[in-house]
Amino acid sequence: MGESISYVRGDATAPLGSGVKIIAHCCNDLGGWGKGFVLALSRRWPEPEAAYRAWHRQRAQNDFGLGAVQLVRVERYVTVANLVGQRGIRTGRSTGVPVRYEAIDRALAALGDHALRLGASVHMPRIGCGLAGGRWERVEPLVLSRLAERGVPVTVYDR
Repeated sequence: MGESISYVRGDATAPLGSGVKIIAHCCNDLGGWGKGFVLALSRRWPEPEAAYRAWHRQRAQNDFGLGAVQLVRVERYVTVANLVGQRGIRTGRSTGVPVRYEAIDRALAALGDHALRLGASVHMPRIGCGLAGGRWERVEPLVLSRLAERGVPVTVYDR
């Protein structure tokens, strides 16, 4: 186990390696699912979107919100982690970016606990850096401290 991140070319919905794997990605806090990496997830498995939408719908009774994590098992050894790391979505008129680094940090800390408990590796695109508008140089240190430096193997996929 290194304390670093492996970078590979490929598709994070087809995670490499063996053992228990968690595919992590960033969601918004509006219940919106329809652009970016989530489309690739939904093409492969219907469960992450259905679970996310139900989680949002029932948010008055659960922990849905910035920094929360929802784990959705999609195959025997593959789980998708919906991380709520962006406030709203980018619209034509909006200024600023939806990404919330402190929410991603909180979600990654919880994800690290889950991954260690399951003995899982974590696989992800550059979370928070697509439609959320974040910068990888701000996200990468969070991934390192919350996952890699705690002994969780992390692979980041670039298409």
